[in-house]
Amino acid sequence: MGFVHSFVMIPMLMSSPIASLGSINLAVLDTNKITVENSVITTQEEVERKEKAEAIDNYFKEKNAPLEGYGMKFVLEAEKNNLDWRLMPAIAMRETTGGKQMCKNPKASNNAFGWGSCKMGFTSIDGSIEHIAKTISGNNPNVKAYKVGMTSEQILKKYNPDSIIPGYSLQVIKIMNSIKETI
Repeated sequence: MGFVHSFVMIPMLMSSPIASLGSINLAVLDTNKITVENSVITTQEEVERKEKAEAIDNYFKEKNAPLEGYGMKFVLEAEKNNLDWRLMPAIAMRETTGGKQMCKNPKASNNAFGWGSCKMGFTSIDGSIEHIAKTISGNNPNVKAYKVGMTSEQILKKYNPDSIIPGYSLQVIKIMNSIKETI
């Protein structure tokens, strides 16, 4: 019955002298409804995000890797740059054993990815995750080698071609699958 009343009330409000007030109230009500619906979706997204971050952190913990604790950063940057959430941690594991064998070059501090053949450094681990995620996703306008929409395998073949390290992409994908198994 309330639904039918709405159909009757809306035309009446629109034809009344205070029609503009009625539409403002309806807009406020709709905004409140949207906010509540979005918060439910966000909560589910946060649960999934947390599970992924915990899977990354658990994987690094099992390996006694220094990158344990960066799981959420990896997940957030993957989401922001439309990457598989396991790709960056898997690259770090393959390149530096999850930060155990960080680049030794003093100019390459905080480089847990072997980025730039250990000739480039970052001000922080977070900064390196941000820069590399942005770059390999094709979102860095200063780097042309990576394109938006590349698959993980395509990214890996650019990151370290099989002609340089045979089977590199398959090795990283195997690590990605191991990370997923920790969920």
